[in-house]
Amino acid sequence: MNKDALVAAGMDVDGALARLMGSEALLERLLSTFAADGNMAKLEAAQADGDADAALEAAHTLKGVCGNLSMTTLFDLSSRACDLFRSGDTAAAFALVPQIRDAYAAMMNAIKA
Repeated sequence: MNKDALVAAGMDVDGALARLMGSEALLERLLSTFAADGNMAKLEAAQADGDADAALEAAHTLKGVCGNLSMTTLFDLSSRACDLFRSGDTAAAFALVPQIRDAYAAMMNAIKA
């Protein structure tokens, strides 16, 4: 686990470790699971289909996982998207997807580092 890369990608590694009682092994397993979960692909597919309900579900799932793993940048972006979807501003919510995708890619690169 490359802590510096994870921090640079927007993760509060110390916060995540505190939540996991200091277990780096557990954090590494959870990061591996995150990398394989496909939630970003679900959000992108929902955007391509113009399906706001599916996009809200994917963004909400991503928000929850990112919150639990202290991925603050992704958590903030997915939270904003959820709020926008819920308020009915689907255009603004879908407009956040490229930023979410970029933050997700940065996190994936950090996980792989």
